[in-house]
Amino acid sequence: MKIAKTEYRGSAALALSTRVLELVATTEYGPRVMSLRAMDAPNAGNLFFEFPSDEKPFHGFNLRGGHRLWHGPEDIVRTYQTDDAPLEVLPLPRGVSLAQPVEEKTGLQKTIQLELLGENTVKVTHTLGNRGMWGIECAPWAVTMMPIGGHAVVPLLPKGSHEGGDLLPRYTLIPWSFTDLSLPVWSFRRDFIGIDPGKAVSAQKLGISNFPGWAAYWRAGVTFVKFARKAQGVACPDLDSCFEVFTNGKLIELETLGSLQKIEPGKDAVHIEYWTLFTDLPEPSTDAAFSCYLVPKVNRWLGGLT
Repeated sequence: MKIAKTEYRGSAALALSTRVLELVATTEYGPRVMSLRAMDAPNAGNLFFEFPSDEKPFHGFNLRGGHRLWHGPEDIVRTYQTDDAPLEVLPLPRGVSLAQPVEEKTGLQKTIQLELLGENTVKVTHTLGNRGMWGIECAPWAVTMMPIGGHAVVPLLPKGSHEGGDLLPRYTLIPWSFTDLSLPVWSFRRDFIGIDPGKAVSAQKLGISNFPGWAAYWRAGVTFVKFARKAQGVACPDLDSCFEVFTNGKLIELETLGSLQKIEPGKDAVHIEYWTLFTDLPEPSTDAAFSCYLVPKVNRWLGGLT
């Protein structure tokens, strides 16, 4: 593992690297992870989406790209507080902690901790701290933006048996008001939902309330996987969506959400993701590629997490 000072588009940043991957996180704004690269697939470039440097703010917020921490459910005022100020940077034994100043209007403080667990696993700890004077109901919301040109998959829970006594539902699919499930963006398979973001001609979004906890995006021969455990017995925002996928034909977002809770003054809400990369898998757009190649790899990786 190596941590070094670097730059990202002229702004100060830190690079965290192993022999397998490299992360770049900015320190002059954020917290944001703006770049993720596979060391043995240099032609794939940055796996994260990057807006042009002159992109106009969206509701006053500089989207920029990469990976960010928001607070959900989405609110035009609370969610879109800017993150343009320099960060407090603290070293960790296996990484770094990046904390923004307290948001003036909300009293919330966002912190992302990046820790390298071995050569090919990143632990990403997202913390919303209430530094204000009253409780705030919200949830940590971890958003990863990636370029089009690839294929995403969201695995479904194992199938049950009606004859065997499985009489009740196990999860809910949550489409947004603008989502059109008839579009070729969506591919509903037996064991997974496939998403081809390049086929979106307008904004599309879908949530799910219960699933195996991981999702993947394959592009240019590199498969990015993110995993987050859902807390049991608590609800998530957006009709209990613990995972959401968004695309508008220009990018795709893989989003995980923590529990919706009232964060009291002086308290924190924490949401943890784990990331990994694979460079030896086919595009998971078929049942065979998903079940025979991707799932076994992911299950072995998940088995090694503590």
